[in-house]
Amino acid sequence: MLNQLQAMRVFLKVAENNSFSRAATNLDLSNAAVTRYVALLEAHLKTRLINRTTRSLSLTEDGQAFVQGCRQMLELMDSIESSVGRGTSEPSGTLKLVASASFALVGLPQLMMDYCQQFPQVKVDLTLLHRNVDLVEDGFDVGILTSRQVSSGTLVRRPLAALRQIVVASPEYLAACGEPQTPAHLCTRGVLAPSREIHGRDWYFVNAQGEEEAISVDPRCTVNDMIMLRQLALVNMGLAILPEAYVREDIENRSLVPVLCDYEIREGAKELALVYPGRLHVSAKVRSFVDLAIQRFQGDFACAGTA
Repeated sequence: MLNQLQAMRVFLKVAENNSFSRAATNLDLSNAAVTRYVALLEAHLKTRLINRTTRSLSLTEDGQAFVQGCRQMLELMDSIESSVGRGTSEPSGTLKLVASASFALVGLPQLMMDYCQQFPQVKVDLTLLHRNVDLVEDGFDVGILTSRQVSSGTLVRRPLAALRQIVVASPEYLAACGEPQTPAHLCTRGVLAPSREIHGRDWYFVNAQGEEEAISVDPRCTVNDMIMLRQLALVNMGLAILPEAYVREDIENRSLVPVLCDYEIREGAKELALVYPGRLHVSAKVRSFVDLAIQRFQGDFACAGTA
C-alpha cells in the first residue's frame, strides 16, 4: 500500500510538471526512480497513463482520469496525517518566498516582521520580481503575486486583496500645468506610467454614469518600479498612475493630489493572491506563513480595501 501511494505521488508530480526530470528534482529522486514508479503503476493498473516521446509527454484518457483520483486520495491522506502530526511539527528551516516587487511597498515588510517574530526558527529567503514565475520550477515555497505573474495552473490560490489604481500629481505640477478634467486630457500632459511589462499603453476610465472612455497615453516616462514612479511624481515630473495604497500617506500630507476622482480605472485593480504548490505535503513553515498572511490581510489590510 505504501509503495502504491508513493507511485501515485510520483505520477501526480509528473503530470503537474509535465516532465519526468522536473518531477524527479522536486521529489529529490533520480530520473530512473521516477520512470520506474510510473511503469510499476501502469503495470498494476494494466493501462497506459502517459504517452511518452523523446521530446514530450501527454496524459492518456485513463491518465487524465487517474490524476483526479490521485489528487483526491492523496489530499485525504495528507489531511489525516497532518491532523495527527500537527502538534509536534514546529516551523523551521528556510522559507523561499517570492513576491510581486510592487507589493513590497504595501504590507510585505510588516508581514515579514510579524512572521519572523512569531516563528524565530524560520529564515526567510525573499525574492522580488516583476516577471512571471513558476513556483514549482523555480523552487519557491510560497508566493504573493498578481494574477498575471502566476504561470503554473496547479497551484493553490488564495485571493488577498485588490490594488486600486488612481492618477496623482504634486500640487506644484498641477499649479504649473493645470488639472486634467477628463481622461482625454492625460494625452496632452506629462504622464508617468508603469512600463509595458506591468501595463500596456491603453487605459479605460469609467465615470459615475458607467460610461467608459478609452485613452492611449504616450508617457513622458515609463518605469518598471513603483517606488521610482512615485518619486518622479513627488519631484513634480508629471501625472502618475499608481496603486492608491502606495500613495495614501502622500495624499494625506498633500505631497500628492488625486485627480480624475469621478472616474474609476477599469481593469486597473491588480488582484494580489497567495499561491503555493498544491496541498500535498504542505510544510509547517509554509502553512504557518499562509495562515498568518490570510489573518493579516483579513484584518489589518482588508480594512483599507486596497491593500
